Amino acid sequence: MSDKSRGTWNSRFGYIMAAAGFSIGLGNVWRFPYLVGTNGGGAFVLVYLLICVFIGIPLFYMEVALGRKAQASPILGMRKLTKKGSPWTSFGWLGVLSAFFILTYYIQIMGWILNYLIKMATGEMAGFATEQYAETFAKMIDSPATLVIFTLVCTVIIGIISAQNLNDGLEKACKFMMPALFIMLVLVVVRSVTLPNAMEGVKWYMNVDFSKINSESILAALGQCFFSVGIASGGAFVYGSYLNKDSDIPTDGLMVIGFDTLAALIAGFAIFPAVFALNLPADSGSNLLFITMSNVFMHLPFGRFFGVLFFLLMFFAALSSALGYLEPVSSSFSELLKISRKKGVVYALASIFIVGLLTIFGQNILKDVTILGRNMFDFADFLSGNILMPLGAIALILYTLFKWKFDVFREDVNTGANSLKVPKVLKYVSYVLPFVLIVIFVRGLGIF
Repeated sequence: MSDKSRGTWNSRFGYIMAAAGFSIGLGNVWRFPYLVGTNGGGAFVLVYLLICVFIGIPLFYMEVALGRKAQASPILGMRKLTKKGSPWTSFGWLGVLSAFFILTYYIQIMGWILNYLIKMATGEMAGFATEQYAETFAKMIDSPATLVIFTLVCTVIIGIISAQNLNDGLEKACKFMMPALFIMLVLVVVRSVTLPNAMEGVKWYMNVDFSKINSESILAALGQCFFSVGIASGGAFVYGSYLNKDSDIPTDGLMVIGFDTLAALIAGFAIFPAVFALNLPADSGSNLLFITMSNVFMHLPFGRFFGVLFFLLMFFAALSSALGYLEPVSSSFSELLKISRKKGVVYALASIFIVGLLTIFGQNILKDVTILGRNMFDFADFLSGNILMPLGAIALILYTLFKWKFDVFREDVNTGANSLKVPKVLKYVSYVLPFVLIVIFVRGLGIF
């Protein structure tokens, strides 16, 4: 199955940083904190950690091992493992389509972050009253020109990095960005927890109130695990396809998800102590990053510096994930059309940017145009997160159990493993996963 012309990771560290970079993104430093805020603090954190262990890790192992076995992009890889036209190739298509539609709005959010990074650096928001932070965000969203320009800039940045060969582009960028991201996160945490009354935020964040755990919070934690780890969106598959057959998937995969989870937990310590120190609401939802945190930093001593640091680390997190989401799309263009990596990146990003214009205009000039009651931006998020990724995960687990066979999968994934190996008991957990995933899918559609 091996393709000599395909790139491979230069080092184990490079792979771990790239895979961690794919997982560590807006899901960790934006989505996780606001979900914690709206779902009861420490109780949500506990549920999320349990789901990552029992659902996230097994599915991540399966997708990476499948990619290593295929040694190709998701679509072509599934064709190699089965045959063209096989229903199992749906897993490859679902992953690539998920990544494609995620990027149509994800790059736009990168543009928001870049916009706020500049605002923070120039001091544009200095002296704002509380309501002005909300007005600033609304003004940005209402301006098609602003969104198009910043989205285009981010698209070009992603393209320049991704168009390089695997080692000089993606791998090298993530080897720098991931350590830098953690250093910046820790610096922001130090500033946050040393504020007056910050310990109230720490206590709230770490307090586990079991009465806060309900079906809604559990489903939110399940969805967050999928969004954060990036399960069934093609990234883990294509990153696995660049691995050598003797790579240690169990240990490396545990490290990747460990870094991903650690980044989310640290982000909570960066945000909630500062929010409580300024007596702002922890449950402000998706506005927590752009509106609430801008307010926080502009009212802190040396806040402008730490605000720049915060939005820079946000940009790094978004960029590393965007590179990961692009990889299955661009590699599919390259392999299916038999063109170079650079052309594959150009074709992929051009298509994403053009379709993404609908998500931009869907928030302003086309905001009255809806699909299933959602504007274009929200529909792209709904399509990728509630339909394509859960269906892909269902296809992945069913393929592993009934086509690949669990015992063969276990033998494959443990090839190259040293101290840590996938145990037999995971087989019984795996047979429960399809039912859990179907519940996520049906609930995500709003059927019940």
